[in-house]
Amino acid sequence: MTEPLYQNADFFRLLAGSYLRLTGRPLLDPALPAAEAMRWLYEDAPFCVLAHDTAASPVFMYANRTAQRCVGYDWDEFTQLESRLSAEAPNREERHRLLETVQRNGFAEGYRGLRIAKGGRRFWIEEVTVWNLVDEAGVYHGQGATYRQWWDA
Repeated sequence: MTEPLYQNADFFRLLAGSYLRLTGRPLLDPALPAAEAMRWLYEDAPFCVLAHDTAASPVFMYANRTAQRCVGYDWDEFTQLESRLSAEAPNREERHRLLETVQRNGFAEGYRGLRIAKGGRRFWIEEVTVWNLVDEAGVYHGQGATYRQWWDA
């Protein structure tokens, strides 16, 4: 059985490294040793971090504990969810435009959108940064997103 991505050092380097390269800012405290940083980002970060893969209809492959609490899915549920399903049908076009902008420009900041949690609870996310997961060789692996603000609609 393959280790989950929240325990995978290569994935952590991809997630944090591509964020730093594209935005010019660290995702988390760069002074933390790598193993502690990987654990902190998944277990203790006070902000949401998610990532989806490169499938035609991308599936979440990472969601830290804060994102899991925010959206109401556990790890196993989250990592089987198509990311488009996190937005209600009328809001999917707006989300699609955002992701196309990220695909073109590498990242986008300041996004605000309405999302849907498990069980149908609607909530707003704000000051969202979305970035391409691109390794040091330039290979595209999906997209990441982070946000610090959310509240029920």
